[in-house]
Amino acid sequence: MLEPKRVARRRVHRDKLKGNAQRGHTLAFGGFGLKALEPKFITARQIEACRVTIARTLQRDGKTFIRIFPDRPITSKPAETRMGKGKGALSHYIAVVKPGRILFEIAGVSEEKAQEALRRASHKLPIKTKFVKRRDLG
Repeated sequence: MLEPKRVARRRVHRDKLKGNAQRGHTLAFGGFGLKALEPKFITARQIEACRVTIARTLQRDGKTFIRIFPDRPITSKPAETRMGKGKGALSHYIAVVKPGRILFEIAGVSEEKAQEALRRASHKLPIKTKFVKRRDLG
């Protein structure tokens, strides 16, 4: 007697952080950018903290482009709760960042000012980053 073939079901709860960024790895809008060197989940709060820091450093000069968006919802159950009773409530949103991804771009300011703004923003992030500039700027 033949047994029915079992179908392997793969349940993915979180994105895999393997590999490098397949898109968003080149400067598209500005002359300077902040590139991720490590894989990590970046929260919406961390992105907002970076945005505020860049805006304060640039003092209304230039334009800032945020190249990542926190579109992945994360749920969590309350502490000391028994198993079962369904999925937890929405906790926060994250952006999945892989190595090579451009996080922020700046246009319309000098290289020194852009470097300082992105350096301060990098301190708000949980990953190692690198300052990059467009090749045709020299």
